[in-house]
Amino acid sequence: MRRNPLIADLLQRIDFIEKAGTGIRRMREEAERHGSPAPVFEATGFFTAIFRPLATSATAATEQVTEQVTEQVTPEVTPEVTPEVRLLRVLTGEMSRQELQTALHLSDAEHFRKAYLMPALGAGLIEMTIPEKPRSSRQRYRITSQGLEALSCERKER
Repeated sequence: MRRNPLIADLLQRIDFIEKAGTGIRRMREEAERHGSPAPVFEATGFFTAIFRPLATSATAATEQVTEQVTEQVTPEVTPEVTPEVRLLRVLTGEMSRQELQTALHLSDAEHFRKAYLMPALGAGLIEMTIPEKPRSSRQRYRITSQGLEALSCERKER
């Protein structure tokens, strides 16, 4: 069912839409192909598609990597601190990207984003306060429970 027939007709006339009515089927097939749960669809004034990663394989992979790193790394052998841990050390409450970058004494925004922010977000150590608008000027970042645990373990090792 087309949610907005005027826009759908226009997009189909300019060959931007391949074929009406195939989107949900394709989303389900892609989720299955990637081994993820089927998306959940909600229509409450807005149409929303919710995608979830396969939690069990991600958790198992994280546990396996953590176990391998723990066995190989000790503070005496590897005194270096990862960028993610440096980020966690300066993050207090909710902070903007610029505040974090300043606290870390970093001037290159792209380097900060690639080396610090994205890895910490990807590892689940920090989270966005407005995840649905990642580029918002009001975006702030805060430590997750996983980040607090990592910071606590890091402090014990020091």
